[in-house]
Parts: sequence; structure tokens; C-alpha cells
Amino acid sequence: MRDGDFFRRWMTVATAAVEQEAPRLTELDSPIGDADHGSNLLRGFTAVRAALEAEPATGPGAVLVLAGRTLISTVGGASGPLYGTLLRRTGKELGEAAEVSDEELRKALYAGVGAVAQLGGAAPGDKTMLDALVPGVAELGTSYRAAAQAAERGSLATVPMLARKGRASYLGERSIGHQDPGATSAALLLAALADAADAGDAGGAA
Repeated sequence: MRDGDFFRRWMTVATAAVEQEAPRLTELDSPIGDADHGSNLLRGFTAVRAALEAEPATGPGAVLVLAGRTLISTVGGASGPLYGTLLRRTGKELGEAAEVSDEELRKALYAGVGAVAQLGGAAPGDKTMLDALVPGVAELGTSYRAAAQAAERGSLATVPMLARKGRASYLGERSIGHQDPGATSAALLLAALADAADAGDAGGAA
């Protein structure tokens, strides 16, 4: 079972990953976007870390709802609403339970990904964050690490795709040959979830 501390750890690990990878995300965003994906996410997740330190959100759902709300209010462009919707909807699905199972988290994340797809009007194959999130969440039933690996493969698979949604879609065929920054950051988020699970499981075994 996963409690609120697990979800706080997920957000902390995700923030550290964004801090480390922000320059690369911005570099990926430069040829097909506004060259601000890394800086936007860095601002948002830094605010999430501060919000979680300042507010005693205890349960799994409350932690993710707070994180999602913070991203929506602090991140400009599309990434704030999209990532905010992902986390907030996932948190709402988890409800007020003090602990949730891995299967409950999988179902909640599935709902969160669905909300992202509805908000952005995108589907897998459109060269967006969904190309990492959909295969990643599909593998959560196997393991967190399998989910992270599937998301990473999904992000790499966006390179030859033609962008059909988002800022990159304005470039038409010029979007081909570039890795989508949103899919890349989505893979980072699921990798952070796997790292948080590994750390928690190791602690439980100690």
C-alpha cells in the first residue's frame, strides 16, 4: 500500500529530475516549440515542492490534487494545464483514502491520462506527451520500472512522427526528426514514480 509520504516522495523525485533535465527539455523544445518547456516545468515543480512543504496535505489524493492545482496556477503555456490535469484528476480518483494499492493508483493514473487526452484533443501517434503516458500507464500492471521503460520507449518513438497537436503541429513536416519534449518530460515523471517506488520498497525491506 502507498501512503501520502510515497506521493510526496514521487513529487520530490520528479522535481529533482526536472531540475536536472530542464536544459535538455528546453533544447528539445527549441526547434519545434517555444523553447520554454524546461523552464516552465522547473518553475512549476519547484512551486509544487514549496506547496507541499507549506501545506499539510496528508493523503495520496490530497497530495496529487495540491500538486496539480499548483502546476495549473504557476506554469504558463500548455504544460501547466496538461500536467496539472493529469495529477489533479489522478488525485481526485484516489479520493480521501489514507493508503492506496498499486492497482488503485494504476486505475487513477489511467483516468488522469484520459483527462489529458480530452483536454488536449490528442491521441497516441500525435507526437505529444500521450505517446509516453499511454504505454507507460499500460505497463503499470507489470511494474513501476516496466512503466518507466515503456514511457521512455514511447518518448523516443516520437522522433519520426509528424506532429498533429500542439505548437509543433504548426511546423508540419519540419516537426519530423525531433523528439517531443512533452513525451520526454512525461517519461521523466514515470521514471520518478519508479524511483520513488524503489526507494519505498527498499525502505520497507530494511
